Amino acid sequence: MSYKAKNYQSHNISKMLRVDHAGEYGAVAIYKGQQAVFKRNLKTASTASKLSEMEQEEQKHLDAFDKLLIEKNVRPTALMPLWNIAGYGLGVLTAMISEKAAHACTEAVESVIEQHYAEQAEKIKDIDPDLSDLFKEFREDELHHRDIAVESGAHEAPAYNLLSNIIKAGCHAAIKITKVI
Repeated sequence: MSYKAKNYQSHNISKMLRVDHAGEYGAVAIYKGQQAVFKRNLKTASTASKLSEMEQEEQKHLDAFDKLLIEKNVRPTALMPLWNIAGYGLGVLTAMISEKAAHACTEAVESVIEQHYAEQAEKIKDIDPDLSDLFKEFREDELHHRDIAVESGAHEAPAYNLLSNIIKAGCHAAIKITKVI
């Protein structure tokens, strides 16, 4: 393999890691925002507990990407403070609408992210099989979160299609922006 090809692959993997790190960071922030609303009310305490479990899995993913960024000498996105505010705000906003809106948020985000991980795993399966396997593992967790959200009434959220499409568009935009900045 030529130096140019290796450098290109390394550059693309760096972008993948930067985006995935930011995505997991944002996911943790979303769940924290939702829990901040739901843990205050006895009626929504079980939802807060479910969200806490999902946040813990996202935190494991984030910890893995923290380690990978250091190992592979990849800089995180410069937009981390923005993604923290946006994620937490999205979590609070959807939770304030309703439990089902919060689940619609989870379903929308996890749908985009699981597809993103699947594409990445396929792109690098021959270049970095270990990283490809990690993407596949994390994809399974995201699918599980998506399924929990659907089972919890995500599709019954007020203005579900509008809410879901806006959140998905935001996720796709965040992915594109984070690759560069």
